[in-house]
Amino acid sequence: MGSSCSSSLGAGGTVIQWFHSFLLGRVQKVVVGDECSDPWALTCGVPQGSVLSPMLFNIYMKPLGEIIRGFGLGVHQYADDTQLYLSFKSEPVKAVKVLCECLEAVGGWMAANRLRLNPDKTEVLFLGDRERVGVGDSLVLSGVTVPLKDQVRSLGVILDSQLSMEAQVNSVSRAAVYQLHLVRRLRPYLPANCLARVVHALVISHLDYCNALYVGLPLKVTRKLQLIQNAAARLVTGSGRRDHITPVLRDLHWLPVRLRARFKVLVLTFKALNGLGPVYLKERLHPHRSARTLRSSAEGLLAVPSLREVRLQGTRQWAFSVVVPALWNALPSDVKEINNYLTFRRHLKAALFREVF
Repeated sequence: MGSSCSSSLGAGGTVIQWFHSFLLGRVQKVVVGDECSDPWALTCGVPQGSVLSPMLFNIYMKPLGEIIRGFGLGVHQYADDTQLYLSFKSEPVKAVKVLCECLEAVGGWMAANRLRLNPDKTEVLFLGDRERVGVGDSLVLSGVTVPLKDQVRSLGVILDSQLSMEAQVNSVSRAAVYQLHLVRRLRPYLPANCLARVVHALVISHLDYCNALYVGLPLKVTRKLQLIQNAAARLVTGSGRRDHITPVLRDLHWLPVRLRARFKVLVLTFKALNGLGPVYLKERLHPHRSARTLRSSAEGLLAVPSLREVRLQGTRQWAFSVVVPALWNALPSDVKEINNYLTFRRHLKAALFREVF
């Protein structure tokens, strides 16, 4: 740990001593009833529940990302979840070879650092036409065949090979409907203000989780989520099934599902443009440039990529680099010119609210 901090982060001296005092000399015991085991020295790992532990683990795992990028692959790391990305237009055999070599190097680093790459928990998702490109049905990792999946789960979101998001919407719908059923049984025992909070916490939270991914999806996909929001709104207000839903949502000050998703993705766009969001999102956004000096050039417009610049043509209409510039450019100029994050959120919601109501 100390050598990792010194070489990659430039830390040393007192900082390393702090880390040593935090990690070394720890023991654990097992208590069952009134009986307590002898102390057992901890030689690896970090204390669970500590604020410092996640940061130390990220420092420990930092070389892993450097190894992966050394093979020309993209990587996202979230705690102990590591995702590799490899994009290629042709030569699938070469791409698969590079991926396998990278995974072997990852396995070697993990073995040297008291970790283990588990092939049984390794999933592979191919986006695109597998038959046209000529990619097989599996990869071989440490002598174990890892099949290509039709869908995988990434931080709770189900991604399918066509990026249709239908499996994710179906999963969210089932979870939200189940929670809505439970809350409905509690309604007689909850005052109105508590009922609204419970519905937000147990039902709407499912609809809002990673909902930026729903922007641009066909109406037939997102309609399930809208019906659930309508049912939740009626539950909170006590409205009947035949009551028109628009006044109900307006009185609750709830944006419909599609506009909640648009709100989320535009907030992410603001953060990316102002250095508050991930770099990989900012790299997808480029200012609009015109050969002539126009008034619109000073309005903070973003460039919409051409068809040739989007690789997955089937999902072009909901690709971040395509949808976001169009949505951003459609915002009122006074909203795009705001520099404060909280002020932008407030004015953005007001603009979307005026649009729908």
